[in-house]
Amino acid sequence: MNGPEIHVEVAPELALFVPHHRRGGATALATDGVSTLGHVVESLGVPLTEVGTLVVDGREVPVSHVPAAGESVTVRPVERPQRVPGAPLRFLLDVHLGTLARRLRLLGVDTAYESTDIGDPALATRSAAERRVMLSRDRGLLRRRELWAGAYIYSTQPDEQLSDVLDRFAPELRPWTRCTACNGLLRPATKEEVADRLEHGTRRSYDVFAQCGDCGRAYWKGAHHEQLEAIVREALRTRTQAG
Repeated sequence: MNGPEIHVEVAPELALFVPHHRRGGATALATDGVSTLGHVVESLGVPLTEVGTLVVDGREVPVSHVPAAGESVTVRPVERPQRVPGAPLRFLLDVHLGTLARRLRLLGVDTAYESTDIGDPALATRSAAERRVMLSRDRGLLRRRELWAGAYIYSTQPDEQLSDVLDRFAPELRPWTRCTACNGLLRPATKEEVADRLEHGTRRSYDVFAQCGDCGRAYWKGAHHEQLEAIVREALRTRTQAG
């Protein structure tokens, strides 16, 4: 680019997206004179899903702003909790976020998940059709224009991923109400209703069950319940502190 030169400063929270030489404050950037500021920011590596406001010479501007020579641009991160237009708040996760999907469902958050790689175009189309926030570590996917909304998952660790999503979006939590396998809603069930899905030891040892209204999977407080309980307890504790 050999057009107007501007100065761009990217917030520290977004520094991981840009080259190292642009992480220490405002740096010069030559533009082509016709591209929007949104396009310029994306060309630096920052997905627009992660941008809260764009400030030019002290005033907020839309992503459609075309920067002029000499302007100083500040790229700010999304404010938290982030408000997503439309209701209810729902998510769509790509194939790499299976553990996060199960944990969000455990907390009662409406979470769709693709267990196979259906491709970026199909994911973006589903996000738009169902008005779901696309969660992904794929920056290319998050740049697709047809997305309803999206968010980058910054960590590779499930505990940190869950904490970040809950902090960023503050979804309503209703633990133990969704199927962790398919996202369907759970209902109380008698032992007789789920007997054909239980091994003999389970039938003998447990009396309280729930069943998914969509896939029929049965749930009870089995060997892993304490681990799941700890995840729920930590999420609720954090939510109480934030409130």
